[in-house]
Amino acid sequence: MEHEISNRPSFSMVTVSMERGESLRAESGAMVSHDTSIDMETNATGGFLKSLSRSFGGESFFQNTFRASNPGDLKLAAPLPGDLIHYGMTDETLYVQSGSYIAGDESLDVDSSFGGAKSFFGGEGLFLLRVTGTGPLFISSYGAIEAIDISDRDSFVVDTGHIVAFEDSVDFDVRRVGGLKSVIASGEGLVCEFSGDGTVWIQSRSQGAFLAWLL
Repeated sequence: MEHEISNRPSFSMVTVSMERGESLRAESGAMVSHDTSIDMETNATGGFLKSLSRSFGGESFFQNTFRASNPGDLKLAAPLPGDLIHYGMTDETLYVQSGSYIAGDESLDVDSSFGGAKSFFGGEGLFLLRVTGTGPLFISSYGAIEAIDISDRDSFVVDTGHIVAFEDSVDFDVRRVGGLKSVIASGEGLVCEFSGDGTVWIQSRSQGAFLAWLL
């Protein structure tokens, strides 16, 4: 399964070239186009309860599975303007911020993982998707995306609205920025402090900050 990402970083679209018998599972609404040699099937992946849990994490209840009866191309894009990256899963776990998951191998297990009561009751619930298994994974960002290796840092702080994904080897703690004065005056709300060895992917824009600016 080959892929090519075009129109980066603002309006990224991925073209996946599928061979006969290959399949890819994508979020509802992510499909841009596909050849007639590729069939689409819509279902509640993993059953009702698992699909409901995933929808609480910001993803669609139903997902589309694309299967190639003969070689053909499938084009996918995110709902918001931004970048797309490919990550090759190798019997591992990756945590993805809700809304950033676009598509992945049909064998990947995608489930929601709650980011902690403190983040939820703080008004910026950190719902994460836990993606486990082996195969290609495509994730999106709002704005440009950057991978940061935090292995040589004691810790690394990211605004929750700018998190895209992070590896399972990374530990994180959700907290407020300073005291009440800092929360009101800084324009920041909750942050994640990461530590350990691994990679954190961040995005250059925040959906929450943009909505706050509009309001």
